[in-house]
Amino acid sequence: MNRNTTILLNFVLVGCLGLFLWWAEGNLDGYKIQILNLIAVNIILALSLNLIYGFTGMFSLGHAGFMAIGAYVCSILIMTPDQKATLFILQEAFPLVQNSHAPFLVAVIAGGLVAALFGIVIGAPLLRLGDDYLGIATLGFAEIVRVIGNNIPRVTNGALGFKGIPDHANLWWNFGWCLLTLYFVIRIVNSNTGNVFKAIRDDETAAKAMGINVFKIKLLSFTFGAFFAGVGGALLASLLTTIDPKMFLFTLTFSVLMIVVTGGLGSITGSILAGTGITVVLEWLRIVENPITIGDWSMDGIPGMRMVVFSLVLILVILFRREGIMGMREITWDGVARFMKRGKA
Repeated sequence: MNRNTTILLNFVLVGCLGLFLWWAEGNLDGYKIQILNLIAVNIILALSLNLIYGFTGMFSLGHAGFMAIGAYVCSILIMTPDQKATLFILQEAFPLVQNSHAPFLVAVIAGGLVAALFGIVIGAPLLRLGDDYLGIATLGFAEIVRVIGNNIPRVTNGALGFKGIPDHANLWWNFGWCLLTLYFVIRIVNSNTGNVFKAIRDDETAAKAMGINVFKIKLLSFTFGAFFAGVGGALLASLLTTIDPKMFLFTLTFSVLMIVVTGGLGSITGSILAGTGITVVLEWLRIVENPITIGDWSMDGIPGMRMVVFSLVLILVILFRREGIMGMREITWDGVARFMKRGKA
């Protein structure tokens, strides 16, 4: 299939997504629209972590920290000075925090850039560590961000966090950023830089022997991943309209890692499918937390039971399909055409 046909089909697919979003806005209730928004945000976060872990082979557990940075930066910028004056009741906000204000697009980009800056700052020393040590160190970074956010009330309002954040993150913003993230990841993965990412993942020693500056490339991948994690955190803050340090525990990183591993490390398609499927299944499994009545027998709902059930499902996936849904494979237009030809044959 030639390049022009592929581009045309991509535009048709994006157009169909746009029509679906337009239909969803007018026909779906708020709960279903919220699930669609969460799907878009989760795909952004999964793609960003997959770039770091799946394509470059760096085991990072610091995503919650980058998300927290993006969420707080975006929230501070999109809230009005009057709104912040009523929120900061523990201590008065710093003048820069109090008076800063920006449009939503600028705020989201700023959240991503600040997260990327922190990615460079912590990546410089930490990326020299080995796999397991890197995971522990980045986990420590995420926890440090959360604790600092809890203890600088003049910037983050401390444990109270922010309430009433403007809800700009609608379907169009979230899926627009999702498509932008997808486009960027596809472009970089299919470029020479992406080939270098994969070479480092497959054999770092061989990559060094070929003259690749492994540390520089790792830092580049880590920075890109941190940027889009910050973007995801910014969108999540505006979507939920409330944030506080307790939101950004390790379980948040684990949720994103779960999507990446289930979809397949090194598979963009896998991140999209798992991001969609896991978000829907986690919401659907809320039924197991509700009271159950069968005839004369009834049982009270058990809070948190859906995560137990989902964890069991995840264990089964890991046991019987260790490489994830897609492994390292991708769904392409050429693959779809070959599948259709085989079906006709």
